[in-house]
Amino acid sequence: MDKWECPCDYVYDPAEGDVAHGVKPDTPWEEVPEDWVCPKCGAEKEFFEKVEA
Repeated sequence: MDKWECPCDYVYDPAEGDVAHGVKPDTPWEEVPEDWVCPKCGAEKEFFEKVEA
């Protein structure tokens, strides 16, 4: 699954999810709730960019 990076350098890794904020491990980016924000800086999903492997 693709990883997604915030402008603040936080990387959303689907394998890890964001359990502290209600996103279970193995949750692909497309299934992360639209109201989820970066746990590091609070940026909205629209500001994240796919990490090129």
